[in-house]
Amino acid sequence: MAGIRFCPECGSATNPMAEICVKCGVRVGKELDISPKSRLAATLLAFFLGDFGAHRFYVGKNGTAVVMLLLGVIGWATIWILGIGLIFLIPVWIWSTVDFIFAVAGRMRDSQGNLIQEW
Repeated sequence: MAGIRFCPECGSATNPMAEICVKCGVRVGKELDISPKSRLAATLLAFFLGDFGAHRFYVGKNGTAVVMLLLGVIGWATIWILGIGLIFLIPVWIWSTVDFIFAVAGRMRDSQGNLIQEW
């Protein structure tokens, strides 16, 4: 087993000279960079302002942050019109909840693909 490395994501044996796992596509050639962004800030923003995509603006994912912001604003603005706003808010709530879980678990990535792990 000398010279064999294992993928940190899927656990399969990889060539020690390989940079990408052939089974799952994760970079194995070098260690992933850790983002300078705060995991605590991303977590709190996702929890309190997740409806408006504040946590995504913070980590630099501006495109998806704008989508969340628009859906959140439209949803909250139309919630009183026979509950039509729920059509917009329910997907945003699910999306921000998943982002919150990823932030708490340290699996959220910034716009450069670096893991946000430092509290």
